[in-house]
Amino acid sequence: MTAEARPVLNNPVPLYVVGLFSMGYVDFYIFLMPLYCLSLGMSAGEIGVIVGARSALAVFLSIHIGVLMDRFGTRRVTLFFVWTGICLAPVFPLVPWFWPLLLLQIVNGGALSFAWSGSQTLIAQLAEGDAGYIGRFSFFARIGTAVAPIIVGAAWDLGGVWPAYLIGAVWGIVLTIALLRAPEAEVAPREAHSARASPAFRLRDTLPRLSDYINCFALMAIPAIAATMAIMFLRTATSGVQFSLYIVYLDGIGLTGTSIGILFAAIETASGFGSLFAGRAMRFGDPQKTMLSGTVLSILFICATPFLGGIFALLFLAQAARGWLQGVVQPMMFSVQAKAVGRYRQGSVVGLRQTMNRLAAIVIPPIMGVIADWWGATESFVVLAVFLLLACVPILRITRRAAETATPAEEAPEPT
Repeated sequence: MTAEARPVLNNPVPLYVVGLFSMGYVDFYIFLMPLYCLSLGMSAGEIGVIVGARSALAVFLSIHIGVLMDRFGTRRVTLFFVWTGICLAPVFPLVPWFWPLLLLQIVNGGALSFAWSGSQTLIAQLAEGDAGYIGRFSFFARIGTAVAPIIVGAAWDLGGVWPAYLIGAVWGIVLTIALLRAPEAEVAPREAHSARASPAFRLRDTLPRLSDYINCFALMAIPAIAATMAIMFLRTATSGVQFSLYIVYLDGIGLTGTSIGILFAAIETASGFGSLFAGRAMRFGDPQKTMLSGTVLSILFICATPFLGGIFALLFLAQAARGWLQGVVQPMMFSVQAKAVGRYRQGSVVGLRQTMNRLAAIVIPPIMGVIADWWGATESFVVLAVFLLLACVPILRITRRAAETATPAEEAPEPT
């Protein structure tokens, strides 16, 4: 077997800057919105509704936007949503009322989510699914998630709502410059004689098509896509444990907010460095087995929390190990998906991934709450471990089939 030739990006730096600022773009507003709502005197219920509203459009339109990226150019579509975020940033301080702010959050949240989806699509297209490039992209994206809250928090403390949101607009301008310096990916040809021609945009293209959704969900028939989507569900489940049951348990054993924050920082930092190892991990062995093995270990590390005796050092090491594994697995997952569908379906697979991820994020937390209420915090870790590990059994069969049927994706255009 000959080694697979790796693609070469002449100047990947703009893409890494895109990763940093596009992911940071999302986290910037996630962090800022509760602060703004609290300053307006809103109740916890109102804040929860507004914060959660940012995902509303992403659940229903991620596939549609992904298809538009394949059809009209990823950078072109992504820039539209980045500019939408820039224009809406100074509007937030002008609408200090619940309903207008809710509507603004829905639109802006969708725009930021689609901008991040576009960035993921662009690196997958230009890097041709290479896990090394995607891993470095993920590393810089995590820098964005770490830096954005610090900057927006300082802006809020120093000047309040106006400086904070205006810095958000500046953030979008920097992202725009990075996108303009990055190359555009090849658009799927509609005719054989116009392989690189971008089709003309029509008003009716803004409306979702049922056929696009059917074609995207049909990608689940590809074993590699089905396996990675299932693994993504398990990853989302462990994150759901961390943001609900894990915090409740740590608070119950007397850890301070600062200590809990350090544990959360540990997993994010380790995950960032783990993503740099993804390229090598792809070459060490079968990626399907590596992704599933890493996910199984991640489940064990989070569900073993009650058995660590409340010892902070052990909790820290467990978080760091889980972060490292998740950092390795995520770029591998993106790489496998990208290679499975070919260059002309990258937006579609990212849209499908975002849709499934958002649905899991909506469904899983309530299930976690019910389990915790029924079994209690400590016992729930065991219940969840059993449930999630049993869920890995059918996924093992899918990953084996994916490994057996792995072939280069056909470079065919998406059906119109």
